[in-house]
Amino acid sequence: MDLTSTVIIPLLFGSLGIFAIFRLLQWMRMRAYLQEAVVVITGATSGLGKDTKTVVNAAEEILKYLGHVDILINNAGISFRGTIVETGLDVDKKVMETNYFGPIALTKALLPSMIKRRQGHIVAISSVQGKISIPFRSAYAASKHATQAFFDCLRAEVEQYDIDVTVVSPGYIQTNLSLNAVTADGSRYGVMDKNTAEGQTAAEVAQVVLNAVGQKKKEVLVAGLTPSLAVYLRNLFPRLFFTLMATRAKKERKAKDS
Repeated sequence: MDLTSTVIIPLLFGSLGIFAIFRLLQWMRMRAYLQEAVVVITGATSGLGKDTKTVVNAAEEILKYLGHVDILINNAGISFRGTIVETGLDVDKKVMETNYFGPIALTKALLPSMIKRRQGHIVAISSVQGKISIPFRSAYAASKHATQAFFDCLRAEVEQYDIDVTVVSPGYIQTNLSLNAVTADGSRYGVMDKNTAEGQTAAEVAQVVLNAVGQKKKEVLVAGLTPSLAVYLRNLFPRLFFTLMATRAKKERKAKDS
């Protein structure tokens, strides 16, 4: 008796069939979840964000005209380039205001209505730099670390109300983020970084976010091999990671001074 033809091949095709059915059901559930949902997305205009009072007022207007929000995607953000010693505290505050206080202000404004309905999904577009820090990005990395921590806490606190929280941590994306980044003195950076130019497209990352929301994932890392390895290296071999970052800082400073 040929074991391959009588057992293994039917088992293989049977497994593939079960997997296909599973993916189909998953796709159908995602479509049902997203269909006719009220979705609020911030930061789509590449602007530098609003102060928190304006954000709260916007939330009130949204609830007034739409009644509720099913899915909130906190996407507004501003990047930073500069040394810590040369960066004024006002610049740190500006970055934190946009990347951290803006999203949590909007989230806090919409959260009570979600709790009342016992339904909602909150998404935070963070960054790989919410998990690791690289030289000359201090204000940005700090704001994303704070974002990660806040939404991790939120996830635990609102689970009892059947509200989902997803944190998406992308690597480099082909956007104007580096062009609009602020520098140590608060001026516009205005340079398209090579890594940014060669990053994933916004459409690719948007599809990942869409899938993550549909599947109600708690966390998604959207990055290439090197940034992904860096995240694990930071956790498993911190001394090696710190050495590599110090070497990178020296290299970048040397290139800037030359």
